[in-house]
Amino acid sequence: MRFQTPLVPAVLIRRYKRFLADIRLEDGREVVAHCANPGSMMGLAEEGMRIWVEPNDDPKKKLDYGWRLVEHADGNFTGVDTSVPNRALREALMRHQVSGLSYDTVRPEVKYGERSRVDFLLGTVGAPDIYLEVKCVTLMRQAGLGEFPDSVTARGLKHLQELENVVKEGRRAVLFYLVQRTDIERVSVAADIDPAYAAGFAKARAGGVEVMAFDCNISPEEITLGQALPVLD
Repeated sequence: MRFQTPLVPAVLIRRYKRFLADIRLEDGREVVAHCANPGSMMGLAEEGMRIWVEPNDDPKKKLDYGWRLVEHADGNFTGVDTSVPNRALREALMRHQVSGLSYDTVRPEVKYGERSRVDFLLGTVGAPDIYLEVKCVTLMRQAGLGEFPDSVTARGLKHLQELENVVKEGRRAVLFYLVQRTDIERVSVAADIDPAYAAGFAKARAGGVEVMAFDCNISPEEITLGQALPVLD
């Protein structure tokens, strides 16, 4: 998935009200950027961080910049826009680039369960549909270990329960962790942050919900699906 507009570097001043960030552009101007991330962004919103933002001239948008990436001191990148994983994964699914998920149809945001919408419903002739729920991983507290969630997520727990019910009905359900960070090698559940989610994850996995994780190739030009990563129990 290529960014529509070339990204430009900036320095983070502060993030506030969840969806806003004060930033300093290379020419010294201080502006407000939209932050498309409702999570805690633990470790990703420190003052002075080098970030990359996407300019826009859309008169319908209130802000002229959108915060897309964090560039770490060691040259690794983290994508902070939580809308990107679904777009990047959909592109890969449509191109049959995900092993085990090469299906003929890819339908986004399909109603299922109790007032829920699954991220993708995959269909193909001669095989059961796959209900695919996507979660974005950006938290890293130990070198190489990505964790989800980065804050308590009642919504994430509900999705686990919905996927478990799908399996009970005889269909396939996949929980897909898309790691939007280039320095992560394996994925785990952050049980200390959300014990209820961790318990729900263990129950869903034991109940037949399939779990996958993939990393991303990230640069200021594009974000594309990378390689499969192990998911720890």
